[in-house]
Amino acid sequence: MAQAWKCAGLRWAADGPVLAWIGGRRSALVRGKRVAFGVAEGGERTCVGARGHACPAGVAVSGRSTGARCEECARLDRAHSVAADTIADDPRPYRVYLAWFGPGLVKVGITAYERGAARLLEQGAVCFSWLGHGPLMAARRTEELLRAALRVPDRIPYAHKRAVRAGLPGSEEERAAEIAELHARAVGLGGWPESLTPEAFRAVDHVGLFGIEPSGRGPAAVGEVVRLVAGGAIGGELVAVAGPDLHLATERGVVVLDTRLMTGWELVAVSGEACAVPVREFTGAAAGVQDGLF
Repeated sequence: MAQAWKCAGLRWAADGPVLAWIGGRRSALVRGKRVAFGVAEGGERTCVGARGHACPAGVAVSGRSTGARCEECARLDRAHSVAADTIADDPRPYRVYLAWFGPGLVKVGITAYERGAARLLEQGAVCFSWLGHGPLMAARRTEELLRAALRVPDRIPYAHKRAVRAGLPGSEEERAAEIAELHARAVGLGGWPESLTPEAFRAVDHVGLFGIEPSGRGPAAVGEVVRLVAGGAIGGELVAVAGPDLHLATERGVVVLDTRLMTGWELVAVSGEACAVPVREFTGAAAGVQDGLF
């Protein structure tokens, strides 16, 4: 019987993206390499637990869930979350940023100063700029100020991010234009907390790091994996990695796999290119099980 592994998710390390596995093993995600795995026959997806602890009940979870947690573990995981506004006394400095994911998709957010750009890479930000840094509550108040004054959200669904990647402008200047304009408006607002130090505009572009091609320069993704299924398998050449997403070149075009859908399953190595997984086409066609997808 083939050895089964459990995925712990995609991580953005200093030298690039890696897939982490339960037990400590890591697999470097190098563009051009073949990525292929199967889901154990007859298996089911189970809760991954919370904050480093296994789910005590081993609850089965939906194949469509990107969190792969039962209700109780999801509650525990967010109990000490800056993103969920459950921590107010974190002494670490934080940064406020503007992130751009594609035409018309800009968000404001905060991240711990010590994490650098890791949070932006995890979210799949195509380009971004820092706005300022300071204590957590000052960063949070600034985030709220910008949301209200500039009408920019603090969350954008991943499905929207994927859908616009095929139409990215060709130059860094074009990709940075929206956040440059918003940054200028933001620094002109009154009401910034005195303890937050503003930062000058400097666009950081991730197109080259992700490996995604601007419009017209390469094959656009044709769809996204909806979920994995017991006994299924997927494989293809890795052409790009953006946020948690793998862009795999398949027999029917480039398909996007959200690695968060891999967690909770027992996965095994496979050979060959054939597979069957549910895929939603970006054209709006109904998703279905595709034989020989990769």
